Amino acid sequence: MTRRRTILACATAGLTVVGLAAQPAAARPAPTASVRLLALNDFHGNLEPPTGSSGTAIDETGASVPAGGAAYVAAHLKRLAGRHTLTVAQGDLIGASPLISAAYHDEPSVQFLGDVGVTASAVGNHEFDEGYRELQRIQNGGCHPTDGCSPAGRWRGAKFDYLAANVLLEKRNKPILKPWTIRRVNGVKVGFIGVVTKTTPNIVTADGIKGLRFDDEVAAANRAARELKRRGVRAMVLLVHEGDSVKAGSRPDECGTVPGAGTRIAKDADPEIDAVLSGHTHQQYVCSVQDPKGQPRLYSSGSSFGRVITQVDFQVNKRTGDVVRSSLKGDNHVVTRDVPPDPATAKFVQTWKDRVSAIADKPIGKITADLTRAPSPAGETALGDVIADAQLASMKAKGAQVAVMNPGGVRADLVYRTSGSEGDGVVTYGEAFQVQPFSNVMGVTSLTGAQIDALLEQQWTPAGEKILQPSANLHFTIDRSRPVGDRVSAITIDGAPVDPSATYKVAANNFLLGGGDGFSTFTQGKDQVLGPIDLDGFVAYFAAQSTIAPPPLTRISAK
Repeated sequence: MTRRRTILACATAGLTVVGLAAQPAAARPAPTASVRLLALNDFHGNLEPPTGSSGTAIDETGASVPAGGAAYVAAHLKRLAGRHTLTVAQGDLIGASPLISAAYHDEPSVQFLGDVGVTASAVGNHEFDEGYRELQRIQNGGCHPTDGCSPAGRWRGAKFDYLAANVLLEKRNKPILKPWTIRRVNGVKVGFIGVVTKTTPNIVTADGIKGLRFDDEVAAANRAARELKRRGVRAMVLLVHEGDSVKAGSRPDECGTVPGAGTRIAKDADPEIDAVLSGHTHQQYVCSVQDPKGQPRLYSSGSSFGRVITQVDFQVNKRTGDVVRSSLKGDNHVVTRDVPPDPATAKFVQTWKDRVSAIADKPIGKITADLTRAPSPAGETALGDVIADAQLASMKAKGAQVAVMNPGGVRADLVYRTSGSEGDGVVTYGEAFQVQPFSNVMGVTSLTGAQIDALLEQQWTPAGEKILQPSANLHFTIDRSRPVGDRVSAITIDGAPVDPSATYKVAANNFLLGGGDGFSTFTQGKDQVLGPIDLDGFVAYFAAQSTIAPPPLTRISAK
C-alpha cells in the first residue's frame, strides 16, 4: 500500500509539472503565415503602353511619369512577387479596349492576365459590354459565335475566376458566375468575394444584361462572407468594382478620397471581410476604414490601364485562420517604364500587334484639323458633333430626323498630326476605333417634342452634367442658373421650333436607347428600329465626306 501511494504521488507531481510547463507556451503569440496580394484594376485591354494622359501616373514624389503597358506590368509583378503571393483584380479588365485586344473580343488581354498569374477578379461593368453570355464565354471558353476563332485558335477560357456575387439571373435567383472562390497559400485559406457596382444597368447596354438583377454590393458581399465562414474560411478579401474619387494630384499611397459609393461598401461590408480592394473610378489610394465592429480595414485602389499595382501584405493567425488586422499594409506601386520589359510578354504583345495591323492601319478618310473632345462653354465638342452627324447619316434610311451622342462614349480625340506612316490628316480605322470602341448598335425611336424636351433636361443628374452632342440640324439653349428640370429652351429641328405634341424620329446608340447614363426618357420611345454598328456608321461617313473639317460649336447655346 505504501508503494502504491508513492507511485500515485509521483504521478500526480508529474502531471503538475507538465501543466506548469505548458503555461508559458500558451502565452506565446499564435504562429502566423505571411501572405502577399498583388492587384490590378481597370486594365481595359491596354496591352501596349497607353499614350497621352492615360499613359502617365503620379508617383510617390508627386511627379508625373510614363506608366503602363503589359510588358512592364509583367516585369513589375515579377519584381514584387514574394514566396507566398496571389495576384487578383477588381474588374474592367476588358471592354473599352484598344483595337489590339478588342478586335479579338479581348481574348489576348485575358490570356495575358492569366499568364501573369491573376487568380481571381471581380467583374466590372465593362465586362458586360458585349452581353453577359459573351462574358460567360470568356470565362468558360469556346470561339465567338459570330466571328469564330481568333488567329490563336479555339479560346480555352480564362485561367482565373471571374466573381459576381451580386449579379443574378432574375428567374433562377442564381449568380451568373461564381460569387466567391477560395485559395490556399502558405498553409492558410484566403477567400475572395467579387461584386460590381449596382449602377451597372445604367451604364451598359440594356440588351446585354436582359434577365439579370444587380443586387446591393454590401448585401451580396455579406451573403458570400457568411458562406465562406460556414466553410471554415476566416481570412477574406472583397474585390469590388466600385470606388471613390480623389483630390487632384494625389500620390499613390495617399488616402485623398472623397467618400462615396466605395467608402460605403468598405465600411459597411461584413466585419469578417479583412480588406476591400476597389476599382471603377480609375483612381489611386490606400486607406484604412473602420468595419461595422470598429476594427481597421484596408481599402485601396490602383488607378487604371495597368499603370499601378497594389501590394497588400498581411499575417494570418494559423490557429484561427483569421487575418491579424494590425498586420495589414498596403502599397501602390507605379508601373514605371524605366525597368526592362518582360521579354515573353513583349513578344506576346508584338504578335497580336502584327495580327491586327492590317485592320488598324487602313485609312478611312481625312481631317483638316484636330477633332477633339474639348467642350465649348455650353458643353458641345467638335468630335461629338461629327459623330452625331455620322449617326444621323447612318440612320437616315430608317427615318431618322435628328441624332444625339452621349459624351462618355467618345473615348479619344482625332489628331491631325500623323501618329505613324499614314501622313498628316489621315484617319485610320484603328484611330476611329479608339474614338468609338464599344460596338454599340445604332437605332431610331419615335419621341414626341415634349419627350425630347424631357430628354434634354436629363443632361443634369446628381452624378454631374452630361451634355448630349447634337446633329447639325438640332439646336437648343441651356441655362445652368435655372433649376434642374427647367434648363433647356429654344429647341429647334431643321430651323423649326419643336412641337410638343408632334412626333420625331431620333437616332442614338443602343446604350442611350436603353436609358443609359440616366437618359430614361429614351425608354419611352416607340417603333424602335435598329441599324449598323456605330463604328461602321462612323467609317462610312468618312468615306462619304472624304475630308472633314471641325464644325463650328454653335448647335448648343448657353446663357
